[in-house]
Amino acid sequence: MAALGLLGAVLVGCGREAVETTPAKEPASTRSASPGASASPGAGAAAGPRPAADRAAPPTMAPGPGGLTPVYTRRAGTAEKVVALTFDADMTADQGPRAARGEHFDNPELIATLRRLKVDATVFMTGRWAEEYPDQARSIGRDPRFEIANHSYSHYAFASPCYGLPTVAGPDMTADVQRAFDAFRDAGAENVVPYFRFPGGCYDDAALHALGPAGVTAVQWDVVSGDAFAKDADAVAEQVLDEVKPGSLVVMHCTRSAAPVTERAIRRIVPELRARGYRFVKVSELMRG
Repeated sequence: MAALGLLGAVLVGCGREAVETTPAKEPASTRSASPGASASPGAGAAAGPRPAADRAAPPTMAPGPGGLTPVYTRRAGTAEKVVALTFDADMTADQGPRAARGEHFDNPELIATLRRLKVDATVFMTGRWAEEYPDQARSIGRDPRFEIANHSYSHYAFASPCYGLPTVAGPDMTADVQRAFDAFRDAGAENVVPYFRFPGGCYDDAALHALGPAGVTAVQWDVVSGDAFAKDADAVAEQVLDEVKPGSLVVMHCTRSAAPVTERAIRRIVPELRARGYRFVKVSELMRG
């Protein structure tokens, strides 16, 4: 029960508290750049996925002063009714024994529903999740409706305190991010983008500086679904429907044990937002706009 409570706190950390206590900084300019080739962290080369030769490089944001990792939260100042649904596929580095005992950190029914409803989406995946479910990571990462973004390898915190999570040391942060990209590659995923979401939503300037060599754009959110450990799918749907505005970026979860009603909430969210004229896009398209 203690472990379950910790995971609940961590997932709540992917919610409103993180938005209020760690406001994102939005540099005004964006650029299109190829993410760096896979390299050993510390070797002087940027970390990141290798884009397929026939795919345009996804847009990224220019680094801030001193190489500060940029943070994106939504497409501001737009009247276009677009919204990005994002799903965190959370699994921490030490949860293997729980998976071996039958706990499900995946949610294939949710992915199937997104496909059936023809919804484009971005999955922020931990490397440990990709190792546990390589077939699903490969399937998601080869489906043109989806793109895989980085949620760290370990799902340990990049700033402290962060809901009781162990903390990644500053010199190890780029290596942790690169290890996740390597796990996606090893699983055979192809649609991998150079975006990163902080575990628990927790970050500070030290983390943004430490991640500079990774060459990623940090992606947070402006709409919290409240799906972590929720039992009422309608309450989750209503929270999203009440808060979405043009250019919004919604955080949800792709973890059955921790977010059991997300799939049912999506079945209501998608048609209602479409009835309002919204179109669903991946983060890369939201950022490109």
